[in-house]
Amino acid sequence: MTRSTTAKPPHIAAFMDIGTNSMRLLVVRVEPNGSYEVLTQQKELIRLGEGEFESRSIQPQAIERAALVFARFAEMARSFAADPIVAVATSATREARNRRRLLRRLHEAANLDVHVISGREEARLIYLGVASGVRFEGEKALFVDIGGGSTEVIVGDQQDHTFLDTMRLGAIRTTHHFFEPGDDEPITKRQYRRLQKHIRTVAVRTMQRLGNHEFDRIIGSSGTILTLCDIAAHRDFGRPLERDDQFTHKQIKSVITKLTAMPLAERSRVPGMNPRRGDIIIGGAAILDTLLETYSDKPLFASERTLRDGLLIDYLHRTGEQGDLHELSYRMQSVLRLGRKCKFDEDHACHVRRLSLAMFDTAQQAGLHDLNAGPRELLEYAAILHDIGMFVAHSRHRDHTYYLIRHADLLGFDDREIAVIAAAAKYHRKPQPRSTDIAMTVLDEPARHVVGVLSTFLRLAESLDRSHRGNVRDARIAVDDNHAVLELDTAADSHLELWALQGHTKTFARIFGKKLTVAMRETEPPPAVLTKI
Repeated sequence: MTRSTTAKPPHIAAFMDIGTNSMRLLVVRVEPNGSYEVLTQQKELIRLGEGEFESRSIQPQAIERAALVFARFAEMARSFAADPIVAVATSATREARNRRRLLRRLHEAANLDVHVISGREEARLIYLGVASGVRFEGEKALFVDIGGGSTEVIVGDQQDHTFLDTMRLGAIRTTHHFFEPGDDEPITKRQYRRLQKHIRTVAVRTMQRLGNHEFDRIIGSSGTILTLCDIAAHRDFGRPLERDDQFTHKQIKSVITKLTAMPLAERSRVPGMNPRRGDIIIGGAAILDTLLETYSDKPLFASERTLRDGLLIDYLHRTGEQGDLHELSYRMQSVLRLGRKCKFDEDHACHVRRLSLAMFDTAQQAGLHDLNAGPRELLEYAAILHDIGMFVAHSRHRDHTYYLIRHADLLGFDDREIAVIAAAAKYHRKPQPRSTDIAMTVLDEPARHVVGVLSTFLRLAESLDRSHRGNVRDARIAVDDNHAVLELDTAADSHLELWALQGHTKTFARIFGKKLTVAMRETEPPPAVLTKI
């Protein structure tokens, strides 16, 4: 990894998703080096598909609702000087007989063209958006997105998809097909069975093709699935839905049984329920329930990422804005975007990363610790991000670093991993970690041990590049009787680094139980580019 030298300025881009139920807006600042910053995200209920699936025409009042929101979103995007503004429409628009009327009205309202995408393209974009925020660890997942008018199903991993399909099933479509407008009575078991029978009939070919693909978990990314999981979290965990929660089919089925037994007014008051979704939740829930019947052994996770996020990822790929990030893992991409957003010293961060990993690996070979590849990867990310707090202020920059990492919503990580990275980065300089520190109290005992080990290597590596000149070119740890020997390849002028190193020998002895001594040898001047990811 080398610092980008392009003079191309950053620019603002906006993305709009006109769905059957809602319209969404995402505005980001895109940097030439591949990083981006979310400037605003908006979502408005438009119910574009309300009354459409019986007549196959979008109703006049729905067109006007959409035009009003579309104009407001376009105005907001332009207030940020967004260029381009990408707008796509999905199921309700592509199936409507009068879609040209809708598209003309939207253009009149905002002087902006809308692109109608196919069901498979919708599925591909959903995959891009959701997969970019998930850590897979070699697994494959079934992605399910239950929209208002269609349901997209995708099988894929971190790098690519192997199956894409779309079904003409959605929360609004099924609700309006089976229930009368204004019907606020509980749903009978007979009604629910009829609904599921219809879903099985429509989904049969997709389910047959899906049977040829293997996957390890299910990830739902729609309002229906988020709502059902949020209700389950309130009921089973006593709190709102959190990022890494997982659910069984039995848990989701229990929630659905509870909701169907309630009249609409009571259903809308259930903890975790969005009251504006109460009238269509059963129609969407029955689709998920029917899918989960076939895969009841797979855990279900919920993601807040959507097609709107997929539009951004697709844009970055198509325009080459990802720079040198496109060949890296999603986790590394996410870390580098955060570092670049905070305008970190990339050469220094890379060099500290390399020294940290070299000491971690040789110390493991010497038997000083037994941590595996998982903590090693977290050390790599902590080393890259250890100084980003400088973006806020030099004073207390360790604390700023911790806060930025903890609240950056790094993609592809779970909360525990983010907490470990943040804590290890926080303690790259004095003082030492204390059990009463907030950064440590949020961790369990094994994670605290990991932070102690990782932060020690990071402290040493940071000291060994104190001048930010790459004077210490390599570092290895060996064991000699009761001593650990830090073997360094250095330039002639490394006095500042050696002085800084002395402040961490006590920490090393406390963590590893051995006194640290230093052995140096001077080597030839370093090459022009010291480090690269």
